Amino acid sequence: MTLPWEDPRIVSGMKSQLRWRRELLEQGKKPLGWKLAFGGPAAMQRLKINAPLVGFLMADAVVPSRSTVSLADWTKPAAEPEVTVYLGKDIAANADRESLRAAIAGLGAAIEVADVDHPAEDVEGTLARDIYQRHLTLGACDTAYAGGKLTGLQAHVERNEAVIADTFDLEALTGELIQIVGHVANLLSYFGEKLRAGEVIIAGSITPPIWVEAGDHLCFQLKPLSPIFLNFNG
Repeated sequence: MTLPWEDPRIVSGMKSQLRWRRELLEQGKKPLGWKLAFGGPAAMQRLKINAPLVGFLMADAVVPSRSTVSLADWTKPAAEPEVTVYLGKDIAANADRESLRAAIAGLGAAIEVADVDHPAEDVEGTLARDIYQRHLTLGACDTAYAGGKLTGLQAHVERNEAVIADTFDLEALTGELIQIVGHVANLLSYFGEKLRAGEVIIAGSITPPIWVEAGDHLCFQLKPLSPIFLNFNG
């Protein structure tokens, strides 16, 4: 199997993306962590990849729950309910499963908002654009789920008070959570970066993209955790 860093599309796209991230850090922006996308079997087949794509998150992209996000001038806005991994320890490349679990301080909910303004099939270009990342809302870290334990968690999503998802299978479209964390650590190591304590990873959308528009209201509850909300206008 070809490793991600053996794919020239990924190498070129990640170099561009991480150069952009370094520029933002030099401007005084604060790092937050990392994001994954296109981890479902169908998506990986369509993009001809064998692991999810990885992008970066900056602290100024976070908006509080119940915020209203303007979609003015966006191309194709999408919201994605995701699991947030909160890291309590640095993670080196090629860490074993026990080390990966030990580094996860807890889990929480997230809603990522993206603007799909470029064909996903152009993997290099998608990575260079940081996989469409615009904003995210984060739920609190719950240490009861330290180690990445998903047992008992249920994803409940409502759009305009109508239920659009209600599932206990949180990994069907993302891949296994522990493998995801290891994948991020290994990929970043190849490019001279590292997963660090205090960072978060949003692990990929639990549902297909929710194509939102002005006037929509979204609620995501990772039961039994508290729900988070986002509103959208034009």
